[in-house]
Order: sequence, then structure tokens, then C-alpha cells
Amino acid sequence: MHNFGRTRSSQQPNHLLLTPDTFVRTVLPGMKACSAIVHVGPALGARFTQYTAEFEVGGELGGTSAQRFIFVIDGGVKIEVEGKSSELSARGYAYLPQGLQHRVSATKVSRVAVMEKPYQALDSVKPPQWIVSSEDAVSPHPLGDDPALQVKCLLPDEMNFDFAVNTMVYQPGAALSMVEMHIMEHGLIMLEGGGIYRLGDSWYPVTAGDFIWMGPWCPQWFGAIGKVPAKYLIYKDWNRHPLAGSHP
Repeated sequence: MHNFGRTRSSQQPNHLLLTPDTFVRTVLPGMKACSAIVHVGPALGARFTQYTAEFEVGGELGGTSAQRFIFVIDGGVKIEVEGKSSELSARGYAYLPQGLQHRVSATKVSRVAVMEKPYQALDSVKPPQWIVSSEDAVSPHPLGDDPALQVKCLLPDEMNFDFAVNTMVYQPGAALSMVEMHIMEHGLIMLEGGGIYRLGDSWYPVTAGDFIWMGPWCPQWFGAIGKVPAKYLIYKDWNRHPLAGSHP
């Protein structure tokens, strides 16, 4: 049935909402039995790229010239790094530094969130090492003093990392305590539940499967609506001076 041109997706100067009815799949260089839904990249003004990789059994991710973070939404993948092999199931993740040779292949039909960003080196610190872990192994903490809003920081809060990736879980009715405006940009994929997101001067209903990009200084606020918790995976650039790089 035709939808007569209707969609919740929206592209605005400082934000983007992509809903699954508008997803377009492509194959990136080096992919085998795998396709990508590219959500955001430099063509839109972002300083990173985020996509969802959809694997068939045995499918492989292509290479990258940047550092890479992967998070298994569902299914399972195998990571091969420096002669070591690790298997990740749902909620497993890996950080792979720029220049590190690695192989990512699927052991099951899988969906994986992938974030890639050129590394901004600092003279005072060594680049980070590779990490393989699981969200289940990370302890949560409340955002501010609100126990109904729990955060898990998937990467160490250390200066050698130039971005952060967190999961955030909102109990039904929980909301951010303020409208945030800041220099960091975000890539966000809704994993569970839903709610209302304010982006700029617009208000959007969002649900599991939706992707959001927020540019620098985009006004942003979220409140969870429904009978189940809302959860998302969120990226932000971090730990670098504003003069370290100019926005495209």
C-alpha cells in the first residue's frame, strides 16, 4: 500500500531523524554478504560516520581508514584482532583503534551499529588500545540524581579517547532535566521503547529502530512515553579542544 509520501523522517539544518520506512541499503567497499544503512556522514556535515550493518551468516564488514566502534544490536559476530578471536552476542561491543588490522564476521544473521571517526591525536597521550566487552559487564549510574534515568559508559573516560559511546535507559515517564545545547554532536539509535524527542524547535515521536543525528548546539531533550523503558545507544565527540578541528 502506498503511504502517499508520509513519513516521520525529517532533515533539518541542525538535526536528522531517520525512520525505518525510509532506510536505503547499500554495500560498502570490502563488505561480503553484508549491507549498510548509512545514517549519517560527512556529506551531511557530520565529523563521523554511523551506519547499521546487516549481516548474513558468514558475512563480513569491510575495512576502514578510521577508528571504529561496533555494537551488536542482535545476532552475533566474531572479532579477529592480533591473532585473537572473540565472539560477541547481542549487547556486545568492540573499540578498534585507527590503523589496527581486524576482521569482523557474522556467526548469525545480525544487525550491528557501526561508528567510524578519524582519530584526533594528542601529543600528551598515547592512542587507546582495542577493547572487546559487553554492555552487560558495565555498571550503570544515574544521570544527575535521577535513578529513573541510568547511563552506561561503554568506553573509558580517558583523554586518549576522542569520542564516547553510552547506552541510556529511561523508565516510563523519565525525562532529561533540561534542554541541552552544546558543541558535541550526537549519533543516536533507539534500541527499545519510545518517547518524544525535541530537536531544534521540532518535537518528534520516536521508537525502537529510529536514528537521530544532532549537530553542534542543536537544542535537544527527550522524555520516555509508554509502558516499557526507553533505551538508546548514543555517540558524542569528546575530550578535544574546539580548535582541534573545524566542522565541515
